[in-house]
Amino acid sequence: MYIKFVNFVDRFNQYRQSKISNKNFLIIAAVLVGILAGLAASLLKGITHRIEHFLQTDLQWQYKYYLYLLFPTIGILLSVLYVRRFIKKGKFETGLTPLLFAISKKSSKVEAHNSYSQIITSAITVGFGGSTGLEAPIATSGASIGSTLGRFLGLSYRETTLLLACGAASGIAGAFNSPIAGIVFAIEILLPEFTIPVFIPLLLSAATASVVARTFYNEQLFYLVTEGWQMKALGFYVILAVLVGLYSIYFGKVNSAVKGAFYKIKNPYHKIAIGGLMLGVLIFLFPTLYGEGYITINNLLKGDYSSVISNSIFAEFSNLPMVVIAFTVATIMLKSVATLVTLSAGGNGGTFAPSLIIGGLIGFVVAYSINVSGLAEVNTANFIVAGMAAALGSLMHAPLTGIFLIAEITGGYILMVPLMITTAIAYLINRSVSQYSIYTKPLADKGELSHHSDKDTTVLNMMNLKALIEKDQIILVVDDLLRDRVNDVLKSKRNVFPVVDVKGQFKGVIYVEVILEQLLADKNSDLRVNDLMHTEIIPITLNSDLKLVLNRMEEDNLWVLPVVDSLGNYIGLISKTSIFNKYRDILSQQADYLA
Repeated sequence: MYIKFVNFVDRFNQYRQSKISNKNFLIIAAVLVGILAGLAASLLKGITHRIEHFLQTDLQWQYKYYLYLLFPTIGILLSVLYVRRFIKKGKFETGLTPLLFAISKKSSKVEAHNSYSQIITSAITVGFGGSTGLEAPIATSGASIGSTLGRFLGLSYRETTLLLACGAASGIAGAFNSPIAGIVFAIEILLPEFTIPVFIPLLLSAATASVVARTFYNEQLFYLVTEGWQMKALGFYVILAVLVGLYSIYFGKVNSAVKGAFYKIKNPYHKIAIGGLMLGVLIFLFPTLYGEGYITINNLLKGDYSSVISNSIFAEFSNLPMVVIAFTVATIMLKSVATLVTLSAGGNGGTFAPSLIIGGLIGFVVAYSINVSGLAEVNTANFIVAGMAAALGSLMHAPLTGIFLIAEITGGYILMVPLMITTAIAYLINRSVSQYSIYTKPLADKGELSHHSDKDTTVLNMMNLKALIEKDQIILVVDDLLRDRVNDVLKSKRNVFPVVDVKGQFKGVIYVEVILEQLLADKNSDLRVNDLMHTEIIPITLNSDLKLVLNRMEEDNLWVLPVVDSLGNYIGLISKTSIFNKYRDILSQQADYLA
């Protein structure tokens, strides 16, 4: 059955290649990805909000509010159990970092199970109160749909990457009903380099996803902003931008600390217990940390400023401005902790939504404080919107995504100038401290990130070292007599031969000129291979970085290097020739991309 299916796919691909141009076919595939990703986005939002509504409204029990301490733990536990029970093949990862890794090092291969497993686990995590967002999971789900379709259709790396980006853009577009932001997100975050031809598939895919998602799930995310901005408020917007920029640096520090602490906990159920308990206590004290947090922002945009504190144990002080400000500041500082604890304990989600909530709350604090103090009278809703854009742009290192996303989902295009100012300043502050975003830093630390400004690194990251290994050489054993192997050496086209022991362990190399020189001097020599081999050459492994491999070849004036496995067993040779040939192939594919 499988063979018949593969043959059918091959025949289909041959037929469509003969009937449809590559450019037109990719547009059709992009629209299909948009439809599927739009359905996935509406399904994720529907399931998540249904769980939230059931737990908060439909569930009627005298002591149910005590369960709010346990709901986050239950959600994380169910998510972990699902992964351990049903994800048997492949690896389940959360966040946008795995997508960047897939593009850089895995030929844009995103495991097919992500198309549904991301939906299930994130809906459970967030629905039960996990303080994280749905945007990263839906972007990963859409990317998986695009990647799987591209590989199913036998498309090239570049074409599959385009469909992956279309899927991620469609997921964002469907989740927020914001096609422009989805496109900008794909270009800023995912695509190693942007060319004009990819814009059309992205545009159609994101627009299609928005239409599909809106057909099945038509709830407005935020209250629409319609009032313009005032020149006298520009100085306060700069203050807001500085505060958001500084907070984004704080977020990065907390990110490293929390992940590092949970990494030391090896037992997954201990992580769930500790993380769930911490999250339960935080949500009990600060209810606005529950779930995504969009409800709080919506209430603030509508002018209900006491909503930040109204459902907490401090509700009786909601008429005191200083208490409201202090409570909101505490919420801001703890939102990042709650989000990162949720993710580190095993829950699924992303920092996309939390960054919006944090930015919105910072904007509220700034505007509310200005108005209460009597320094001036500013529009609080405008500052909330500007804060959201600045936080998203600075944390993700994607200022255009932050600007256009917020402008679309709030109707705040009239606020474009404040959005641009706050986002740019906040981004520059974060960038001055960290060259990489929270998504790219883990990859950059491992040397696995595609660099937009470094073409060589980008292309080398696209290569698979294992596929470049050459195994057509003669292998000599340390105890071999040179005169017994001379015929094999002369027939070989190589000038360097690997030497191993009887167990296959790599021991060194020997050069053909050394062998010939010795045999010409004494044909009956009893010398063995280990008498003439060079042992100073250190082999590389399958996990070696190709850029470092090339650098080492240049520094040591080597044309080939031996490759061994983790146990030191010889695998083969990798040469400059094979690397350069693959490099030229990739550049040729890029030149022909969408031609």
